[in-house]
Amino acid sequence: MRTIKEEEVDLSEYHDFADAHRQITRFLDDVYNIKRIHSALGYLTPLEFEQQWRLEHSPLVNSERTTTRT
Repeated sequence: MRTIKEEEVDLSEYHDFADAHRQITRFLDDVYNIKRIHSALGYLTPLEFEQQWRLEHSPLVNSERTTTRT
């Protein structure tokens, strides 16, 4: 992916394949999937998007919506 290449690979030096794997995995786990905003997610981070989705789809919220509509 272009983002990984530009934001991690092009800016890093790896000692060997294992080091590259470790650093790219760290980037994906700590930056790309947590902190980096994504246009496909409404310019939220994946963590923010998941939190918003869970809030909107929680049983408590859904039960409140059905009781207020009647």
